[in-house]
Amino acid sequence: MEDFFSIGELSHYQNISKQTLIFYDKTGLFRPAYVDPNNGYRYYSANQLDELDTILILKKSGLSLQKIKELLKHYTTTSSLKVLRDQLEVIDKQMQELKLVRSRLAQRCTQLESVYLHEGEETPHMEHIPSQRLFTRPVPPPCTLREISIATKQCFAQSFQEHLPIFFQSGVIVPYQHILEGRYTEASFVFLPIEETNHSQNIKELPEGTCAVIYHKGDYLSIGRSYEKLLQFCRDKNLEILSDAYEFCINDYITTGDENEYITKILFYVA
Repeated sequence: MEDFFSIGELSHYQNISKQTLIFYDKTGLFRPAYVDPNNGYRYYSANQLDELDTILILKKSGLSLQKIKELLKHYTTTSSLKVLRDQLEVIDKQMQELKLVRSRLAQRCTQLESVYLHEGEETPHMEHIPSQRLFTRPVPPPCTLREISIATKQCFAQSFQEHLPIFFQSGVIVPYQHILEGRYTEASFVFLPIEETNHSQNIKELPEGTCAVIYHKGDYLSIGRSYEKLLQFCRDKNLEILSDAYEFCINDYITTGDENEYITKILFYVA
């Protein structure tokens, strides 16, 4: 048809699939100027090219198809400016969130890389620990691995819901008395390291200090052997243990499906 474009031609010119154009037609977003009643072929007029350009640019700007459809119903400079300004705010927020996510992933990579530089070493040693914050959640009795796993998932879920600036890492606090009794896997709290935040509930401040540290490599049920090494190290060095045990998951289910590759950093504050 003269002065009209077939769906195939429009698809080619605009670099958009026929299926997308058919979808736009069915949803009422962008309908053809003419549909042949005999064969159902869709045809588009030349003045519709600008409208399709507008839809594609707005979509590329991040607007939903529903939002675009609503805007085109009352299409003025004023209405467009409001929608574009609103979208700028959305993009700014997304950029902030992406920067946060990127920093978390970078921190995770740095941790893994630094530990693998010392692969095979499970030797207790001293470390100076900077102050840090933990977003905590109690583990309900009987404090088995099942309760710990559920509490960790709930901790992550709450942090995502409340948009808390957590790191992509989890850990647990095991009471010192549990360690002395050989109950190495019975944690009283789970935690997520977190940046400074106005959120005032369930935040535990870990002070800067000197710690006895060991990296446990292997499945979690075998962690007792690393605790025994760390306790013996403290006895040999005449170190007084001042805190419960803090376990930071360096490599866990988030980054490997092989429990033999798990790495857990265990520390006690000592004097």
